Amino acid sequence: MRILLRITAYGLRRKRLALITGVAFAVASIPPLAAPKLAGLAIDEALSSGSHGRLLTLAGIIAAVSLLRAALGYASMYLAEAISQRVAYDLRRDFFDQLQNLSQGFHDKQMTGNLMSKATVDVDAIRMYIAFGFLAGFGSLTVFTTAVVIMMLTNWVLGLVTFAFLPVIIWPSAWMATRMNPLYEKAHAETGNMNAAVQENLSGMRVVKAFGAREYETAKFDRKAFSVATHFNDAGKVLVTGQATISLAFAGVTAAILLVGGMEVFAERMTPGELASFILYMGVLIRPINILGWRFQIFSRAIAASRRIFEVLDSESPVKDVPSAKSLHEVRGKLKFDHVSLRYRRGIDALQDVCFEVMPGQTVAILGGPGSGKSTIVNLLPRFYDATRGRILIDEVDIREVSLESLRQNIGIVLQDVFVFSASIRENIAYGVVNASAQEVMNAAKVAHLHDFIESLPDGYETWVGERGVTLSGGQRQRLAIARTVLTNPPILVIDDATSSVDVGTEALIQRALAKVVEGRTTLIIAHRLSAVRDADLILVLDEGKLIESGSHEELMVDSGYYRSIYESQLMPQEEAHLFNQNSAERGAADG
Repeated sequence: MRILLRITAYGLRRKRLALITGVAFAVASIPPLAAPKLAGLAIDEALSSGSHGRLLTLAGIIAAVSLLRAALGYASMYLAEAISQRVAYDLRRDFFDQLQNLSQGFHDKQMTGNLMSKATVDVDAIRMYIAFGFLAGFGSLTVFTTAVVIMMLTNWVLGLVTFAFLPVIIWPSAWMATRMNPLYEKAHAETGNMNAAVQENLSGMRVVKAFGAREYETAKFDRKAFSVATHFNDAGKVLVTGQATISLAFAGVTAAILLVGGMEVFAERMTPGELASFILYMGVLIRPINILGWRFQIFSRAIAASRRIFEVLDSESPVKDVPSAKSLHEVRGKLKFDHVSLRYRRGIDALQDVCFEVMPGQTVAILGGPGSGKSTIVNLLPRFYDATRGRILIDEVDIREVSLESLRQNIGIVLQDVFVFSASIRENIAYGVVNASAQEVMNAAKVAHLHDFIESLPDGYETWVGERGVTLSGGQRQRLAIARTVLTNPPILVIDDATSSVDVGTEALIQRALAKVVEGRTTLIIAHRLSAVRDADLILVLDEGKLIESGSHEELMVDSGYYRSIYESQLMPQEEAHLFNQNSAERGAADG
């Protein structure tokens, strides 16, 4: 119940609209309650006097009441839909805002498709509850209560007969509530898993096609889709069974009313019109009870959906601003890792007691094998995660004491896996700099050696690049990321060296672009090539989360340590092969 009250609170955010809607439903309940009484009067009038004029008048009133009922019903349902859509908007906005605030650690554990399902399917289930469960339910409750009072006042004997059947009618509704809640929770969870499978399949479509895995993916999706259909079907069986039981109970009470009511008419304790009116009130009474099962379905789905949404909304991010957080201004770029450790999961240290210091404007190359902790250092600097122990300082200020927004505004990141949005090239370059002028975007593209390519396109900077930038090559996406970073003009730069995956010509362009970008900035480079390592002011060598060696290239080559062994066995042969390929490419171009 508490979770339904919490959802209802979203509806009450717009108090004025909620009040108007509640009044509209209350007023809309009056015509259905007046119609049976008018019909009973018409029947008695026809039997007693047979006055056509009086009958025509009553018929006209009944017709007018019916039209009023339709108009008020339309108005109340329109208002209910309006407020429910606003609730859906508020929920989606709060949900999306919360996703932005949660740490990267949260997103690492989530499936994108499941989160998308929460923002769409689950929010819509809550919208249905607001419109047809809470607000429309208020109108149904008004009709039910008033009809009960009128029926008791019409004939208390028939009223008692009717209410004797209420336990038989209410029991199926209670049974449906207990059975449908867990079924809908499972159904919504499986819907999230199914959507996650679709999202993953679409994102990896090239891999699916390359490996001929269509049948495997189809079978995987079929299992999840069948599970969703099964759970919803099980809930549907409960609903149909409950409603059939309610209908059967109403058939029994109607028969009892006809029997006892006939005896009351014969005893002249009721008129035929009053009996007809009572039976018509049974029709009024049966509607809110008959749709009670459907309303329980709405309640059950809303509860299941709310639990999934509030699971996200109630999540606490371990990475957040402290109350006294200050802005980071005029950054010179001095970095210090002071005994920094990070534990991603219980019992596994991704980084252990790492200490190093970087002076403003220096370039640091980070070297190590897979799982050595290179990416962890990069993730800790902009606070995608917070260190488990130790401190990270920028210009002698602990980064946990400054606001996340100002911290990340001072750090530019060029990742190996560049994300490009479904937008124009101009919008992608200007991402994060809302008021960037066309000239500033163009200058950034020139620095990244991307301007000439953009100008060769039919739509220039307004060219649409497609989802995840599929219309661009790897090198073009990399240079776009460099241009994006240039535009933000950060004093600290983090680069995941991706040149090892591009051709020689493209690498030359990227290297020239990076050479301009790093000038005067404190730069951290995850290194894969000798050139990036050898020219660095400081080289950090990591292994299994520990900083095992640090120094310049010359200093580390003096010792016969880990760095020298990597250099002689991997980096130097790799660079020689690279230079050979580069020279071959240049000779081929000269011969052509």
